[in-house]
Amino acid sequence: MAKNLLIVESPAKAKTIEGYLGKDFTVKSSYGHIRDLVKSEDAIDIEHGFKQKYEVPADKKQVVSELKKLAKEAETVWLASDEDREGEAISWHLFETLDLKEDKTKRIVFHEITKPAILRAIESPRKIDYNLVNAQQARRVLDRLVGFELSPVLWKKVKPSLSAGRVQSVAVRLIVEREREINKFNAEAAFRIVAIFGKGKEAFKAELPERFNKQEDAEKFLNDCIAAEFNVNSLETRPAKRSPAAPFTTSTLQQEASRKLGFSVSRTMSVAQKLYESGKITYMRTDSVNLSDLALQSAAQQIVSAYGEQYHQQRKYKTKSASAQEAHEAIRPTYFNEHTVDGDPAERRLYELIWKRAIASQMSEAQFERTVAKIGVSTRKEELVANGEVMKFDGFLKVYLESSDDEDDNQQDGDNAILPPLTKGQRLDLQEMTATERFSRPPARYTEASLVKKLEELGIGRPSTYAPTISTIQNRGYVVKEEREGKQRNFRVLTLKGGNIKKEEKTENTGAEKGKLFPTDIGAVVNDFLVQYFKGIVDFHFTASVEKQFDEIARGLKEWTDMIETFYKPFHQEVQTTIETADRASGERELGVHPESGKKVSVRIGRYGPFVQIGENDDEQKQYASLRAGQMIETITLEDAMELFKLPKKVGVFEDKDMTVAIGKFGPYIRHNSAFYSLPKGIDPLDVSEAQAVEIIQEKRKKDAEKLIKTFEENAEVKILNGRWGPYIEFGKQNVKIPKGKDPQSLTYQECKELAEAAEKEPKKAGKKFVKKK
Repeated sequence: MAKNLLIVESPAKAKTIEGYLGKDFTVKSSYGHIRDLVKSEDAIDIEHGFKQKYEVPADKKQVVSELKKLAKEAETVWLASDEDREGEAISWHLFETLDLKEDKTKRIVFHEITKPAILRAIESPRKIDYNLVNAQQARRVLDRLVGFELSPVLWKKVKPSLSAGRVQSVAVRLIVEREREINKFNAEAAFRIVAIFGKGKEAFKAELPERFNKQEDAEKFLNDCIAAEFNVNSLETRPAKRSPAAPFTTSTLQQEASRKLGFSVSRTMSVAQKLYESGKITYMRTDSVNLSDLALQSAAQQIVSAYGEQYHQQRKYKTKSASAQEAHEAIRPTYFNEHTVDGDPAERRLYELIWKRAIASQMSEAQFERTVAKIGVSTRKEELVANGEVMKFDGFLKVYLESSDDEDDNQQDGDNAILPPLTKGQRLDLQEMTATERFSRPPARYTEASLVKKLEELGIGRPSTYAPTISTIQNRGYVVKEEREGKQRNFRVLTLKGGNIKKEEKTENTGAEKGKLFPTDIGAVVNDFLVQYFKGIVDFHFTASVEKQFDEIARGLKEWTDMIETFYKPFHQEVQTTIETADRASGERELGVHPESGKKVSVRIGRYGPFVQIGENDDEQKQYASLRAGQMIETITLEDAMELFKLPKKVGVFEDKDMTVAIGKFGPYIRHNSAFYSLPKGIDPLDVSEAQAVEIIQEKRKKDAEKLIKTFEENAEVKILNGRWGPYIEFGKQNVKIPKGKDPQSLTYQECKELAEAAEKEPKKAGKKFVKKK
């Protein structure tokens, strides 16, 4: 038996580390946490210093018994969980649960999985840091108390089976408030003037800095330009520089991977975790921008050898936040000489992003020459402005340019173009001038990445909490991430060319959204209820101050039980008062009266979601209709509500059976003979004709027939079908792969049955067992 047992959190990490240590070490994984608070109400003893009651969950019992056996046999047990508070807590749980002895237990940490880092860690072990453990305990206990006490209030006062959390509630509040800002926003129109001077390669654009609110003012400006002369009044050229961004922290990595790679926050973290565990990058939960001296040297070597001395400029970044957890490094490649990695495409793309960002941070500034030309109009006092930019030295831009959240599609077209050679006093030829109506835009909805940025700015949450927070608010149905189609809007364009002004009306699509976070009705109602009765829970400053207190506990400056005590007493009192005094919350809104019957029309949250009701609650003839996707209690109009009662609608008969159009969870469909046929995009469910409905049904049947390879008399529920990735067997509700080399046409029913039975016995691929609980 090996003298040393080293315990890490994940099997992938165990495998990597085992290769670095000799036969004296056995490396095992705890698969994340090995115990958790019991699920019952007695998990935390409030009367006795918030003492916790833990249990080893059923799926961890085998892991624990194996680790216990190995720990007994080993001379030394090395606890090598991650180097943050969560990791420290895991080490403490292992120490307690495995009955380890102080004198034969060593705690080690490293922020990269490389042989030198592991050997260095083993040379300098320490004891478990109970300040870090207490900070994690405080977070866990506080979040459990909030969840356990708030959720029953929501069940009674809003809707059964709801739940609330501390950081999640603040995130939902941000999204709800942003949606309301957008709903209240009134777009204002103004005319933007853009002129094109010169011809061919010498052509360039100039813009009037002011905008005209009225069409007649814009038209007058164009009229005045018909006979005007245009001269270069002033020409200013000055050098400009751009510096690279700091290496990645957890938050900036999540933001850039979202903007550049389209990754969700949780996907970024799971891909980064794989890269870390296989020794490719440093630890991915960090709010530090620091790079070690070794990393700085290694980056310098790569830059000088790949691009030359002039591209290198050493920089030491300092973390702005005083609360940055522990002395981590930023996220960087373990070895800078590895420009890419093997692995799946997601791992490769994320690694290359991390490599570029870290390398760019140690490169020279990009240098530009910026030119601003002001152009006089002989008939007006205003000046047109042309901006030009010429790159003199690319510096870090050779490798990497940071993206921004609000890539403004309204950016001035003339920005940063290259201007032709101009001289002061030069006369210019106008080719064309346009006055285009442009509308002011509402605040942008949050993406997952911009929400992380906002939470970080407010000091809410920490590197380990962003991803689970954003997943939780979506899983709980308080927020949805989706695409929304925009609306058509008309805008006016006036064009001056050849001495004539042409007026046109054009259309543009506005308000289209992709991957944005929208609050649901239930999210808005729960938010309003919490804002009304639990101000502290959803207060940004309060939530940020709680985070600061966790940091103080981690530094040994505060007693964790005192902190919880101070929070819990007033909170518990709020819960009691709210249960006794608060009214039920349904977000109810009166929309008006039914145009024919005169009955009241209202909208609210019900047991199964938001719905419109015609008639009072005690009216036996009252009618209900569910809201459609994208509709909200706060913004639905009486006209929208009336439309909902026009469906389901019979559109005709086909094969002696009715065809009915309705709207379901996944959009509009036709129901015919107990089968459902989705309506293609662009067809309004209210306008479907009998002929269209028949065509949709026949088209779907044709597609299904093409998909069908073979059926069996023995069992109508067994089919061989052509799928997206080739033929497969549908055996009832089970989908079964066809072995390579087998001809789907020649398979018998018996063979299909045997393949289905064999597939049923195969062990299911386990998900990530070692995902940390937050």
